[in-house]
This record gives sequence, structure tokens and C-alpha cells, in this order.
Amino acid sequence: MVHLEKLIYTGKTHTTGGRNGVSRSSDGRLDIRLSTPGSNTGGTNPEQLFAAGWSACFQSAMELAARTMKIALPPGFAVDAEVDLNKVDDSFFLRARLNVSLPGLDREVAQALADAAHRTCPYSKAVRGNVDVIISLL
Repeated sequence: MVHLEKLIYTGKTHTTGGRNGVSRSSDGRLDIRLSTPGSNTGGTNPEQLFAAGWSACFQSAMELAARTMKIALPPGFAVDAEVDLNKVDDSFFLRARLNVSLPGLDREVAQALADAAHRTCPYSKAVRGNVDVIISLL
């Protein structure tokens, strides 16, 4: 059987000024000011943006896994992402934690959903082998 790739969406942004600049999407729906982590200037930083995108994508991957496994997700289901910017000598790298809240769901079932999501989430796939990731059930 041949699997044909299907392009679903392309996100396009234009950024100027790096970590202290601005970033805008081609459709105008995203228009943000950027700032260096820990600075008091307005704006967000790439680590926050990455955490927001990853947690949203991971949650959708868990929803897909739940449908496949015929499991009802509880109200209040959430994913909190923490993305660390680290430095050793002159080299920068990321570490991340995904904290999954599935209130009232059996721990083994919750773990199975989180594991399935981590296998299928495009963000998780993109960082696999490059970013240390810890997934915790809250």
C-alpha cells in the first residue's frame, strides 16, 4: 500500500529584530512583540510560544488517542507545557516538561493516552532525540 503525503497547513510568519523584535503571520492573525526571557520589556518569547503550540498540539493528539481507544476525556482535561532554555558553555539547548491533567481518569488509562499522544504529536516527533522531555500525570 502506498501512502501519499498530504499537506494540511503551512504556518507563515515574518520576524524582525530577533528576540527583541516582532513577529507577524501572513494572514495577520498573529502580531506579537517579542522579548528576551526574563526581561521587563513587553512581549512574549520563543520558549513561551513553543510551549503554547506544543501543549495545544499534544492535547489534540490525546483527544485523537481517546477517540481511537474509545475513552471519554474528563472535564477539566488540560496540558501544561514548560520549555526551558539552557546554556552550557557557548551552546544553548531546550528541555521540556508536559504536565497532563486528566482528573478522575484511571492512572493506567491516563498514561496510555499520554504515551499515545507523545508518539503521534508532531511537536513531540520534531523534538524526539533532540530535547529531553518529561511527561507527568498530575
